This record gives sequence, structure tokens and C-alpha cells, in this order.
Amino acid sequence: MKTQLKKVSLLVLGVLLVIGLGTYFLWPDKNLATGQKLYNKEELHGKTLLQLEDPLYKNIITPASFEKSLKNKEDITVYFYSPLCGHCEKTTPILVPLAKEHGVNLYLFNLLEFKQGAKTYNIEGTPTIIHYQDGKEVDRLVGAESKRNLEKWLKSINNDE
Repeated sequence: MKTQLKKVSLLVLGVLLVIGLGTYFLWPDKNLATGQKLYNKEELHGKTLLQLEDPLYKNIITPASFEKSLKNKEDITVYFYSPLCGHCEKTTPILVPLAKEHGVNLYLFNLLEFKQGAKTYNIEGTPTIIHYQDGKEVDRLVGAESKRNLEKWLKSINNDE
């Protein structure tokens, strides 16, 4: 009886293991697929994947889209951040809602995924927010700032003062 029970237990355990492994290897990772489409990249850092469910990180801009905006001489405001940056983790929940409140369409440039952006746009630290008019940089805010300073800066670039 014990031998038969062991065999059934091993069979059930084996079936569960096959189902678990099949799910792990065959089930498409929704976050990865979403991230690949959003970032236009095959591989993404784990911290970036974790942000995909967060509504604060929805307005991502890729280097190609950003360059196109600059080339077309558009007015654009870009928040350069890294998912590994502690100051960015504190700034984002304040900045993103404030930008929306003040009518600033804030694009997020993930420097962890697009490392070349730091050199290309002279980003020496994160967070950095840059406002471009006619495709040219006109104002920059660098480092962690208070809610009051972020609001003042957003008002100034949006002519709300």
C-alpha cells in the first residue's frame, strides 16, 4: 500500500512539475512582451520590467522618437531617469502628476535602457529634466528637487507664471 501511495505521489508531483515548467518556459511573459514593444528592445533590465505596471512610467520615449521630435523642431519636455536611481524613485511620483496638472506633456527617457542618451544629451546625473523648443534645449533642471521647485519650473516652461 505504501509503495503504491509513493508511486501516486511521485506521479502527481511529476505532473505538477511538468505543468509548472511548461508554464514557466512556454507561457509568454506579458511584461516582457509589453516592454519589448514599448522600448523597441529585445532585452530589458528587471527594474524596467517592474515599472511597466506602474502608471507613472507610461509616457516612455525611445531615442529614435526623441531624435525625430528634435529634428522636426518640436517643443518637447523630457525627464531623463534611471530605474536604479533613488532620487528618481522619489521624484517621479511628484513630477509626473505635476506635469499633467500643468499641461506639460512629459516624456520619460530611461537611461538604464538607453545608456547612450547620457552622453548624447549631456546628462551628468539623474534625475534631469530638459525642455526643448524648436528642437533646441532652452531649460534644464538637474537633481532631486522639492515639489515646490518642480512646480515652479514646470510653470516657467509652460508660461503659467
